[in-house]
Amino acid sequence: MRCATVVFAVTGLLLSMVEVAHARPVTQNQAKMCRWGSEVAKNAQQLKLSGKTLWSTRRSIEGRQYAKPWMKKMAVGITEQTFASRSRMNPKEVKDTYYQGCLRHEMARR
Repeated sequence: MRCATVVFAVTGLLLSMVEVAHARPVTQNQAKMCRWGSEVAKNAQQLKLSGKTLWSTRRSIEGRQYAKPWMKKMAVGITEQTFASRSRMNPKEVKDTYYQGCLRHEMARR
């Protein structure tokens, strides 16, 4: 039984690698969006670790001007998710993790 579990796990890993190999690369706009979102996540983590409240952070986000209409809602959502997390990760690590996850998500959508 244990051998079968290992075989299924390895097979699943190989299939996921094949899927990634066939995925088209992300566009420049998608990569730019992921970079922007990762900066928002990094800044939110910095503010969370420094002791700022979600309320004050959210007010500052909502007071900013954004280039695209969707950016404000996305920034608030990323910030709320970051504050809801119990993670105490370094902001740089949060940025890298968000960016990699965003790229994987965009590739999976294609």
